[in-house]
Amino acid sequence: MRPIIFLTTLLLSLTGTVKSQGSVEKANQFISQLNESQKLNTLFPFDGEERYNYHFVPYERKGITFNEMNADQKTAAFDLLKTCLSEAAYNKTKEIMQLENVLIELEKRKPDDHFRDPGNYHISIFGIPSAKTIWGWRFEGHHISFNFSFDKKNLSSGTPAFLGTNPAIVLSGSKAGTQVLKDETDRGFALLNSLSKAQLQKTIIDTVAYKDILSFDKRNALLGDPAGIKYSDLNKSQQALLLQLVSAYVHRFTTLFADKMLKEIQQAGLDKLWFAWAGHTKAEMGNGNGAYYRVQGPTILIEYDNTQNNSNHIHSVLRDLKHDFGGDDLLQHYKNDHSAH
Repeated sequence: MRPIIFLTTLLLSLTGTVKSQGSVEKANQFISQLNESQKLNTLFPFDGEERYNYHFVPYERKGITFNEMNADQKTAAFDLLKTCLSEAAYNKTKEIMQLENVLIELEKRKPDDHFRDPGNYHISIFGIPSAKTIWGWRFEGHHISFNFSFDKKNLSSGTPAFLGTNPAIVLSGSKAGTQVLKDETDRGFALLNSLSKAQLQKTIIDTVAYKDILSFDKRNALLGDPAGIKYSDLNKSQQALLLQLVSAYVHRFTTLFADKMLKEIQQAGLDKLWFAWAGHTKAEMGNGNGAYYRVQGPTILIEYDNTQNNSNHIHSVLRDLKHDFGGDDLLQHYKNDHSAH
């Protein structure tokens, strides 16, 4: 069965309800292991501005860090993360945390310098996790940001979902050859390299890659009118490659929630997906020739940028244009529930 036909059949067979796989229980198990001081640094209201304090650079954040956790608390934190992410994304997340050790070596950081720190990743919980409440939580630090929102036990959003890597490919040392975001890179170039000359003229919107993803840390990820080449202007094989690229990002989440997102993409219209490219068109890293791509549709924005550190430093993000940070509908539902009491 062709990939595009298989995906279409899968999407049409899905139901709309996606229950988290034990997130409420795992969130409460994590909270129960915190002392009162740690709880003050971890728990926030769902309707506060802190929930929108999204970024992916190494800076001071709110929320408890892994450096402040004991072994049991760390285990509970990762157990909670496993309920929301696919196995592949969970492994990527842990690998990105360990890239901080690579940067310590590359940048020759001193022992008392904690700018690069694999323990400086934060967990914040918003609202009260239960089967009867609206709540959320965030996992964030350098090059990682997942923002989960729940309507009771149902995961309603996991975005912004940012993963980045520096180095994109580790060139030396014990981790040499490590390429955490290989799928995101290879699938983007595979689609680009499948295009004809005429198609490339539509797709390439700039000969120079942007300095970073354009949505950056913005609460609103809308970038204006789509650009590049439309899904309908691709042949069947190319359409399958575009859907495989989308899948690499959407399947950062558990299968059930990823399938829900894919269903919304299909319902909004696959023909409304656009693919755009800027910069270098060869699959090379570390030579200063940066590359940027994005996939844009009515419900999603995907961005990938590899320009920094001599084009060996990737930023990649998935934004849900309807449900980022849970979306306005979920927040209004929360407010209505609380005004009724």
